[in-house]
Amino acid sequence: MAGNTLLFKSNYAVSSKIEPFYKGGKVQISHDEQYIFCTCGPKVNILQIDTGKIIHSIEQDDQEDITSFSLSPDDEVLVTASRALLLKQWDWKQEKCARSWRAIHNVPVASMTFDCTSTLLATGGCDGTIKLWDVVKQYCTHNLKGSSGVVHLVEFHPDISRLQLFSSSVDCGIRIWDLRTSKCICVLESHYSAVTALAFSPDGQTLISSGRDKICSVWDLKKKAVKRTVPVYEAVEGVVLLPGTSDYSQMGVKGEGLHFVTAGSKGVLRVWDSSSARCVFTQVLPDAPALKIEEGDLDPRSLMHLLPMPRSNRLATVTAEHNILIYQMPALTVQQQFVGYNDDVLDVKFLGKDDTHIVVATNSSQLKVFELATNSCQILYGHTDTILSIDVFRKGSMFASCAKDNSLRLWKMDLKSGHVRCVAQGSGHSNAVGSVACSRLKKAFLVSGSQDCTIKVWDLPDPLPDVGCEPVLMTARLTEKAHDKDVNSVTISPNDKLLASGSQDRTAKLWSLADMSLLGVFRGHSRGVWCVQFSPVDQVLATASADGSIKIWSIQDFSCLKTFEGHDASVLKIIFVSRGTQLVSSGSDGLVKLWTIKTNECVKTFDAHQDKVWALHGGSKDDLMVTGSADSTITLWKDVTEVELAEEQAKQEDQVLKQQELSNLLHEKKYLKALGIAISLDQPHTALRVIREIRQQEDGIQELEKTLLKLRQDQKASVLRYSVVWNTNSRSCLDAQAVLQVLLTHLSPEEILQYQGTRTHLEGLIPYTERHMQRISRLLQASMFLDYMWQKMRITGGIDRRHYSCLTAVINMPESAGIVKK
Repeated sequence: MAGNTLLFKSNYAVSSKIEPFYKGGKVQISHDEQYIFCTCGPKVNILQIDTGKIIHSIEQDDQEDITSFSLSPDDEVLVTASRALLLKQWDWKQEKCARSWRAIHNVPVASMTFDCTSTLLATGGCDGTIKLWDVVKQYCTHNLKGSSGVVHLVEFHPDISRLQLFSSSVDCGIRIWDLRTSKCICVLESHYSAVTALAFSPDGQTLISSGRDKICSVWDLKKKAVKRTVPVYEAVEGVVLLPGTSDYSQMGVKGEGLHFVTAGSKGVLRVWDSSSARCVFTQVLPDAPALKIEEGDLDPRSLMHLLPMPRSNRLATVTAEHNILIYQMPALTVQQQFVGYNDDVLDVKFLGKDDTHIVVATNSSQLKVFELATNSCQILYGHTDTILSIDVFRKGSMFASCAKDNSLRLWKMDLKSGHVRCVAQGSGHSNAVGSVACSRLKKAFLVSGSQDCTIKVWDLPDPLPDVGCEPVLMTARLTEKAHDKDVNSVTISPNDKLLASGSQDRTAKLWSLADMSLLGVFRGHSRGVWCVQFSPVDQVLATASADGSIKIWSIQDFSCLKTFEGHDASVLKIIFVSRGTQLVSSGSDGLVKLWTIKTNECVKTFDAHQDKVWALHGGSKDDLMVTGSADSTITLWKDVTEVELAEEQAKQEDQVLKQQELSNLLHEKKYLKALGIAISLDQPHTALRVIREIRQQEDGIQELEKTLLKLRQDQKASVLRYSVVWNTNSRSCLDAQAVLQVLLTHLSPEEILQYQGTRTHLEGLIPYTERHMQRISRLLQASMFLDYMWQKMRITGGIDRRHYSCLTAVINMPESAGIVKK
């Protein structure tokens, strides 16, 4: 093991978390384009675009799901509607509910929007009614009836002088409401499926509507008739008009007519010329293979929302997989990507020169690379089925992944730009590939373990293609039938000479990488082995099993050296830390544990996840750790051992200084400050010492009274608490009673009862005080006998030596000392 001078880790603290913040539903961007508002069950989460952090979370007290929300154009007022049929107005920056009121709708609110003045709010219900609210004067102004079924779209005309509201429901028509008369003045009929979005031209005379019937309609609002029907050949979820002030030639815009952008089921943005009904531009996505999609299922890459960001000339899209992408126009380059929901996190590894990124495998065919500073994410396409495992080469610019599609892929990061691309791929397994390991000394080869019970060794192509080039094919150099059941884990020794594998057949095996010859078998687990890891410094192997135990094995004689038990369920991952002297483990019980190998001790248990912790990895500098769980949460941990030691040392030094200051204050008879220091140190014994010093003075009673009454209220509460403890001991009960006498005499009962825990303290005082009173009564009775004897002896004319010795012994009895001498 490493030298004893090594500082063992004793604690990790959560540095940050990547949690689900959007699980579907409405998304809105603030008008200053700094924040994204999105629903997540009973919450509206507010994401700061620049940092990628959730800065506010508006949550319903009743935990009812939020069905719709709207942010006012001035970015001041947020209104939410829940299944409890309540509307709530929020001061979202303070996360406080300003007011709430009944929605009057008989069923939940499906849609809502503000007008451009931020004073009128329209709500569309599932009961086919629309209501308008004056949010300033706080009353309902309109009740519009006539729609059939759920009103899923409401939109004010941008020209407030028109006082018109547009709505759409399940009958697929677009109703125009005159708010002066509260009547529907027209129904625009063109769509045969749900209308999903409306976009108004700058002059307010033209309206473009999109629908899931795969068409967009261009309406003349003067004539209230269709000018043109544009077939887009996909279910359209969002439409945005391109402003005519910028050069969009890169997006195929050449004329000056109205052009609009659509987003829908094909997952790409397309630009259309409204006058000719032609598509003038189609976005090109990065190479992404066709996914295995069941009939009737939604393509995870399809777009569910399209949001304009006119101030910065950007567009935001929301995918069916709850990813939010922000594009810069006109080039439509991806500026930022945020992952709203990760599903089960199956593996996670640090990436980059200084662990600046993490690469995450979730219950998906996509890899996600997060930049830790901003939480911005790159989504990597390549696999066609769920990715199961990742491993990173030393220095962290390349990594490998394997998946249920029976293949593995090699990825490379451009350290300057941070972009990641696939550079090589390999296939050959006949079943899902559950584990992959990278060589340690050089970027020379990969090892994969599969559910087909085999292990394959893959040589890396030399030279590797540059990022952006077509991936090259890898072929397996060696294949070995390794186990009788699924291979769950493979790992390579630090010198690249040995390979260890763990399997569902309850064994781990050691192999020579030169020819894949079997060197030995580790037997001892009663259930499948989930993870194997070589020590970075010793000739030992660690295994983690579904039997809830971790074992350390000698790779010389294959004997079990140590067993660690503490998890209540399967141990899924283990890593060595502190130069091989400690282990960190994660399990199905949702716990992460830190172990010291030499003492077999579990130093600390960390409870930050609600489900199986599948993923665990340590940073290159041994000061960071990352975990990922089936609860969709990724947690970053920082080693705080040195910080805690420094804090403890500083605390001890501070206490020494305060003790010295206390002695000086007592010597100078500055009792008030001395008692204050004793209370700040929370040392009842030191405070008792100060009280005794005060009572020993000639005017001790007056000094004690003056000192106690000058204390702050919280200090008096502490002294009262200390007195309860002192009162339990006959040696200090007189000091306690002296303090109590001052407090109970000079403070009112109302003031005393304000102290925290006063009732409990007073209840604890009563039985011991009664016991002290009974003892003092007995002593007083005994003292009367001594007084009688003393008087009789004086009358008889003296005391002989024998009587004198007896009397002296009685007087010096401990029980009588406090009474007789007094």
